Amino acid sequence: MNIKWNADKYTQDFSFVHEYGNEVIGLINREEGASVLDLGCGNGALTKKLSELGFKASGLDASPELLQIARKNYPELTFYQGDATEFELPGKVDVIFSNAVLHWIAKDKQPDLLRCVYHALNENGQFVFEFGGSQNNALTHEGLRQAFAARGLEYKMPFYFPTIGEYASLMERAGFRVEYALLFDRPTELKGDNGLYDWIDLFIRTPFGGVDEGMRKEIIADAVERLRDKLFRDGKWFSDYVRIRGRAVATV
Repeated sequence: MNIKWNADKYTQDFSFVHEYGNEVIGLINREEGASVLDLGCGNGALTKKLSELGFKASGLDASPELLQIARKNYPELTFYQGDATEFELPGKVDVIFSNAVLHWIAKDKQPDLLRCVYHALNENGQFVFEFGGSQNNALTHEGLRQAFAARGLEYKMPFYFPTIGEYASLMERAGFRVEYALLFDRPTELKGDNGLYDWIDLFIRTPFGGVDEGMRKEIIADAVERLRDKLFRDGKWFSDYVRIRGRAVATV
């Protein structure tokens, strides 16, 4: 994952990312006092929620910008900076929780991610997660592909959106027993009149490498117009999310 975050905009305009994460926390079935790592903790909002629920919570993220906000807002919590595919913790934890992160990791790096998660967990530790699944934002990415193609450019998918079967197989090879997995549609309202433009502007960065700023803005605006009849309803923009939610246990 290689992206420089606009941390303030992420926190102010896309709070739904961690708000939906509250539902995922419900998959954790460990007692109060259990140690939980929030993997890809971002601004720390869900790390704080985990702490409020009685867990011994800490967070890890690659973004110094987001970690700066997390440490400022929640100085009583511990936050580590690190890469999800090669991290090591001072000690093992009972649960690793991850919301809206795993799809940022390239397909060929997923085994490294799962290996790190497995080795960071205590015996029978839980891995609880939600991330983009097969067909996540399919309309949005098709709109961008068309806008790129109209200018003689190739749009390269920057995310990894697997099926449940594909990801369950990866987890099993890494030593996990999958206890629960669900793939579901979750159309999500985007804030403001420019909701979809702002979403693309913040989250879709890698495909624009080598494209100047003027052209980048033009492509985004074109994609938004191509998607208006599909993702703009009742005066509101929506993102066509499809998510995988699950829980797995690290077997011996």
